[in-house]
Parts: sequence; structure tokens; C-alpha cells
Amino acid sequence: MRKIEKSVADAYFREKNKFILIYLAIWLGVSFGIVLFAESLQFTIFGGFPFHYYMGAQGSIITFIILLFVNAKVSDKIDAKYGIDEKANEVLSAGKTLDH
Repeated sequence: MRKIEKSVADAYFREKNKFILIYLAIWLGVSFGIVLFAESLQFTIFGGFPFHYYMGAQGSIITFIILLFVNAKVSDKIDAKYGIDEKANEVLSAGKTLDH
């Protein structure tokens, strides 16, 4: 695996951490924000159920799964931006680890 300069590595992890914080904020808003506004959302009907009930039962899980896919795509773009190629790293490090 090739070495990366410290400044580039710091920028890479700063960008990755920024997106992780954004995803956590979205997750927090979907998971707990709906609960905080449950009374005002009880008259909104979604699929035959009150909106706060739907978000608690299925919506937050669906949002989490969507965030996983978004994270994978964004992470791939960030990796490409900083020249981190998984396939090249596998080729470079092949045979350099001890198989147990």
C-alpha cells in the first residue's frame, strides 16, 4: 500500500468525518425528531397510519438503509478524489500478510 502524505490524509478524513456527522444528524432528526413532534403529526395520514407511527415503525429504518447506500456512493467518490483505489491497494499488498 502506498504512503499518503499527512496533509492529504488529514483532508481525506476531515471530509469523511464531515459526511458522517451529516448522516448522524439526519438519523437523529428522523429517529428522535418525529417523536418530539408526534402530537402535531398524528393527523397526517401515511399509508393508513398516523405519520409518527409509520416513521417509528418503518420510516426510520428505511431512512437508515437509504443513508447506507448514500454513504457507500459518497465514500467511493471521496476515495477516487484522493486517489485511494481499493483494487490497486489489494494488488500492492498481495502476499505481504501472513495467512492464518
